[in-house]
Amino acid sequence: MPKLVDSHVHLDDASFDADRETVIERAHRAGVESMLVPSVDAASWPRIKALCAGHRALFPAFGLHPMYLARHVPGHVDELTAWLDDGSAVAVGEIGLDFHVSGLDRDLQRHYFLGQLRLARERDLPVIVHARGALEEVILALRRTPDLRGVVHSFSGSLEQARRLWAIGFHLGIGGPVTYDRAQRLRRIVAQMPIEFLLLESDAPDQPDAGHRGRRNEPARVVEVSRCIAALRGLPEAELASATTGNARRLFDLDRHA
Repeated sequence: MPKLVDSHVHLDDASFDADRETVIERAHRAGVESMLVPSVDAASWPRIKALCAGHRALFPAFGLHPMYLARHVPGHVDELTAWLDDGSAVAVGEIGLDFHVSGLDRDLQRHYFLGQLRLARERDLPVIVHARGALEEVILALRRTPDLRGVVHSFSGSLEQARRLWAIGFHLGIGGPVTYDRAQRLRRIVAQMPIEFLLLESDAPDQPDAGHRGRRNEPARVVEVSRCIAALRGLPEAELASATTGNARRLFDLDRHA
């Protein structure tokens, strides 16, 4: 069975409270050997750290998500420093900009985003970036912050934007949306992109694949994402799995953190 990495799953979400252990076991049985669990606010950091400490296959990332701006205070960036310095985090995330949701102060988003990019660079950690309605500005910020690496999760931009990300060494996180026939632009990009910049993700409990439409997503469904992308690229599933798993293990240095 091909071994996969889910590079983005919110396993701490309350929707998993009733069956979290079963969900994790189901992922393992499906071949998902490792899962990265990004945070959204400071309150989630201890919860995610404890969850990952209890499972060797789960890896935490700590950060401040732009959609949860109301939960953040400036002091949280300083607090994040200590959480990153304890050595458990494999990335800074989920961070970024969201100009799609109305009412989110853009300048305040920029303040948190740029501050967290600096922390990641100083600690030589990759970043997990959310960029909805703000991909152009995100790319500019990444280019202006040297010596960064990471992934733009749930990528939905253009081929030109993708090329600019690859040029600075950034990966694309691809999940359930690629399995929908209507996602023609995304499917064309994924079919032709350099495989060394491709990561698989579920973004569970959100963004289910076409075969799981309308239901709670979970990391085991990454198998369907992998199968779809392998078909789009004309590759054996095992080859696609091996390449994307290797990408994730290298980017997040999972062997060192195991």
